[in-house]
Formats: sequence, C-alpha cells, structure tokens
Amino acid sequence: MVPIQFDDPIKQEIWTTVRAMNDAWTKGDPDELSRYFHPNMVAFAATERNRIDGGAACVAGWKGFATSNRIHHWEELDPVIHVYGNAAVVAYYFDMSFEMNGRTVDLGGRDLFYFVKERGCWWAVADQFSSYPA
Repeated sequence: MVPIQFDDPIKQEIWTTVRAMNDAWTKGDPDELSRYFHPNMVAFAATERNRIDGGAACVAGWKGFATSNRIHHWEELDPVIHVYGNAAVVAYYFDMSFEMNGRTVDLGGRDLFYFVKERGCWWAVADQFSSYPA
C-alpha cells in the first residue's frame, strides 16, 4: 500500500489522524480510539439499526468488532478531505478482509467522517460507514 499524501498540511494532519484511528482498531489497541473520538461523537454503523451515541460507546463498538473478528486486511482508497475552518469532512472508500465465525469475509464500502479541531487536535465527531449497495 502506497501512503496517501496531501499537499495541504492541514489536510495531511487530518489524514494522519484518520490513519492512526484506523490502525488502532484494525492492527493495534482499539482502546486508543478514545484519543481520536470526541466524547460527544455519534455514528451510524452498517451493523446497527440505531445510532451509537457518545465517544465511549463508539470506542466500545469498534473494539467489539475488532476483538470478535480477526482482521486480515484494511485499506483506505481515494480519500477526499474538505476543511471548513475548525471543521472537516473526510470521505473515502475502504477495502477489508476479516474472519468472522470461521469464515473469511471480503468487504468494500464507504466511510464518511466529520471532524472538529479542539484543544489542538482533530476529533472525530460523527461517522457513517456502509458497504457498497447491492
């Protein structure tokens, strides 16, 4: 995988945050997501009917997936970042492979994050991700 680089240093800072978040839950310690998820974060997940309210609940959701499945591969593709002062939107496609209940699942989809900059850091305040439509 070739690292994605942005010419704009603010966009690169945001992308570095996204990569650190995704590495935390796909390769490292999902509890580290608390360093990136705002306490008031909200998310819609592909596997949950209801929204997930709060940073701690979001960390628990990501951690639950990562610890109950074996992730073989994760890659972000074709990201776009739009910055609006101290807010930003990040959209990208993803490709992943994981083992669930003894079966390998190959999945592609979309991820849309919203960030705010507070206390010198970019915090994820909202996320919506889903697989590609059938």
